[in-house]
Amino acid sequence: MQDLRTLLQELGLEALYLTRPENVRYLSDFPHPEDAQVLLTEEGAFLLTDPRYPEAERESRLPAKVLRREEKEALLRGLKGRVGFEAEHLPYAALERLKELAPVEWVPTKGVVERLRLKKTPEEVARIRQAQALAEEALAYALSLLKPGVEEREVALEVEFFLRKRGAEGVAFPPIVASGPRGALPHAGASAKRLQAGELVTLDLGAKVAGYHSDMTRTVALGRVDGELRRAFDAVLAALERSLEALGPGANAKALDALAREELARWGFERYFVHSLGHGVGLAVHEGPSLSPYAEETLEPGMVVTVEPGVYLPGVGGVRLEELVLITPTGMELLSRFPRGWQEV
Repeated sequence: MQDLRTLLQELGLEALYLTRPENVRYLSDFPHPEDAQVLLTEEGAFLLTDPRYPEAERESRLPAKVLRREEKEALLRGLKGRVGFEAEHLPYAALERLKELAPVEWVPTKGVVERLRLKKTPEEVARIRQAQALAEEALAYALSLLKPGVEEREVALEVEFFLRKRGAEGVAFPPIVASGPRGALPHAGASAKRLQAGELVTLDLGAKVAGYHSDMTRTVALGRVDGELRRAFDAVLAALERSLEALGPGANAKALDALAREELARWGFERYFVHSLGHGVGLAVHEGPSLSPYAEETLEPGMVVTVEPGVYLPGVGGVRLEELVLITPTGMELLSRFPRGWQEV
């Protein structure tokens, strides 16, 4: 990890006050980052939390200060010069309170720690691997539950319970179980709709392990499904495989997204692909880099990304297939190993 104090020099700051939980956990590994902040000064970096966490010193890799409210306010009053804050996370009311406590020059910053998080360390990749392995166990279990008459939300709840029992910190996000026409909704929450024979079912799920996430999607047929939906599946699979072939260090994120759209256009489905091709995964389930028509990133070794083309046919159904991928010095490694071909359950 980059020497944090060099960040201050690069930014022209005397201190940096970090509040986004993912960034706090990244720097400190403190397991309760929603109740903590990191203060970076010329003397070093410190974790700030409150007396609810008396073992913070042991749980954090940064020196920790467990402070009562008045002690924390006194510490902030001692700040001098130019102090950075996370403009994309800190609420306006909280910033106003900081200005009252410390009448220094508060400087908005964007993406400072997020840039450090783009490339994962071997330890981070190991945690993502664990999360992915649990997600694949949960997906196999979920497929065994798919029967006509079962509610989508029953399957989603079973997935959450399964992951908790298997030792996950939690789900990466509320599992998506979208059947029949609801499959045309890319982020359909699991509903009271009952599964029916002859439908496609999209399952999008992930696990969380030691703060790190996984993310994968499979679409399966509940019984026999053919016609336009089967063609949509074949088109999405072709777009996914073509994108995976082009992945590797030096690949342009925008070009990868365009490649998937080009393949879907060959099948006549391009206009039904309504989101970006993929995103980074780590301490947040959606983080940089982005694989989208607007992305400027070039992929580098250590980045972990999803590749998830989809086709969404309003009123009919949808297909999404999503792989989790590690960019390596020589190419890429699939972290998701679950079969992605056509499957009838």
